Amino acid sequence: MNATPATVSGALAGLEAQGLPRLTAQLLALHVLQRPATDRGWLLAHDADSLSADVQAELDRLAQRHLNGEPLAYLTGHQAFYGLDLHVSSAVLVPRPDTETLVDWALEVLSSTTATPPRSVLDLGTGSGAIALALKAQRPDLTLLASDASPDALAVARANAERLNLALTFAVGRWFDALPPGTPAFDLIVSNPPYIAESDAHLSALSHEPRMALTSGADGLTDLSHIITRAPAHLRQGGWLLLEHGYDQAATVRGLLVAAGFEQVGSKRDLAGIERCSGGRWTTSV
Repeated sequence: MNATPATVSGALAGLEAQGLPRLTAQLLALHVLQRPATDRGWLLAHDADSLSADVQAELDRLAQRHLNGEPLAYLTGHQAFYGLDLHVSSAVLVPRPDTETLVDWALEVLSSTTATPPRSVLDLGTGSGAIALALKAQRPDLTLLASDASPDALAVARANAERLNLALTFAVGRWFDALPPGTPAFDLIVSNPPYIAESDAHLSALSHEPRMALTSGADGLTDLSHIITRAPAHLRQGGWLLLEHGYDQAATVRGLLVAAGFEQVGSKRDLAGIERCSGGRWTTSV
C-alpha cells in the first residue's frame, strides 16, 4: 500500500522534528520547490499541497547534510550580504553578517577622503566577491580590483559580478603578489583574511569551508601581519587599510598597524559589540 504523500506543512514539521530551526526548514523547502527564498508566504498559502516522493527525499537529504554541519548557503547556493543575493559554493567562505561592519567602515572612509574620484579600492582575498561587490553596488564610481589566491574562488566572484552587473577587475595571486606590475596605489585596501589559529578548537565546526581561507599560522596573525607590513607600498598618501579579524585580536592588530607607521588607528564593533575590524591611515612616504 502506498504511503500518503507528505504535505508542505507536514514536511516542514518533519524537518523541525529532525532539529532544524523553522526558518532553515522553510528555506530548504523553498529551494527544493524552486521558489524564491523570499517567498515564505507561498508556503503558508500552500501548506496543504502534497509533495512528491522525490521532493520529500531531497528535503530529507539536504536536512541531514545541514545537521551534519554543512552550511545552509552551500545547500541552496545562495547567501544574502549587504542587500545582495550572492551565489556561493564550497570554494569560498560563506559571507557573514559581521563582515558588513567592514563594508560600513569602508563606505565611511570613502565618503570622507579628499581623493579625486574615481577612488580606487583593493579587496584582498575576495572569496565570493562579497565586500568588493557590496562597495561597488553602493558606490558605482569606485574603481575596484578584487584578488584571491584561489582560481576557484575568483570564478565564483566573477560569476557574481556578471550576474549582478557590477564591473570589477579580478586578479589571481596571494595577497599583493596578485597585482600586475605597475598597478597604481590605492585610496583604500580592505581585506577579510584568514585569522584563525591552526590549532583553534572552533575549526571543527567549520570543516565544510575552505581551510586556506580560515587559518593563518599558529596564532592566526600571519596573514594579517603580512598585509599590514606590505600595504604601505600600495597605498596613496592618506589612503586607508581596513581589516577584519578575530573577536580577540583587535588590540594586537592595532599594535601591528601602529608599529608599521599607520595613523588614526582604531577599531569598529559589530552588531554583537565585538571589535571586529581594525584599520589605519597611511600618511608617511615610503
